[in-house]
Amino acid sequence: MTSERTDAAKQDELAPRKPALIHVNKVTSADIKASLKAGFADFLARPFMSGFFGLFYAVFGILFVWSLVWLNKIWMIIPAVVGFPLVAPFAAAGLYEMSRRLQNGESFGWAQILTVMADQRKREMGWMAFVTLFIFWVWIYQVRLWLAIILQDASFSDFDGFLNTVFFTPEGWIFLAIGTCVGMFLCAVLFSATVVAMPLLLDREIDFVTAMITSLRVVTENPIVMLSWAAIIAVTMLVSLMPAFLGLIFTLPILGHTTWHLYQRAVPPSEE
Repeated sequence: MTSERTDAAKQDELAPRKPALIHVNKVTSADIKASLKAGFADFLARPFMSGFFGLFYAVFGILFVWSLVWLNKIWMIIPAVVGFPLVAPFAAAGLYEMSRRLQNGESFGWAQILTVMADQRKREMGWMAFVTLFIFWVWIYQVRLWLAIILQDASFSDFDGFLNTVFFTPEGWIFLAIGTCVGMFLCAVLFSATVVAMPLLLDREIDFVTAMITSLRVVTENPIVMLSWAAIIAVTMLVSLMPAFLGLIFTLPILGHTTWHLYQRAVPPSEE
């Protein structure tokens, strides 16, 4: 009898255990305001280093659009510009680390931040980057699909012709309506899966699936507040794109720092 109990105990120890769910807090609009204030303070604490990440992102966006023009992919310019902010959470990894160190009172320089970012390729952050880029690819593909279905007879010899077709024809209006609905759905999915997942992966040694589940739970348990935050991000990023992407030099760092502080309020510290 004792032997049977011992064997049963060993089997229980060897059986895989489901990881415990990470606790999430209720957040309010006051948390967003406080996080924005803290994020702006982080930007002012290291404006040149923070601005570097925004500048890098802006230059990449400019080169991306220029390459589309050079390749004569005129139809891709608008969806690429609209979908470009989708990869911002991954681009802000260095900003999360800066906020973490500032919050803990740790000194740091370029070497420390860039080294931490490079080390993320060895962790689960790489998988989150894959998820982000996959959603971006789906966005571009579905735009190409609806272009072929709805605007199949249209000719886009230049950017002005593309704008005229999309904004001043009945077919273009249908294309915009469908594309907007699909785009909003994809943005909602990506936002929900990544809003706290990226800083969580930087902060703790966990798998990316657990991080995504935690992020989804934060959104589903705080839908109004988190959707408000999503709207703030969307409007700020789109406005920042208008002056040739240059607004991102300031807005991306502030939003990145703010996201870290909002994550800290939404997910309590680990008890380990």
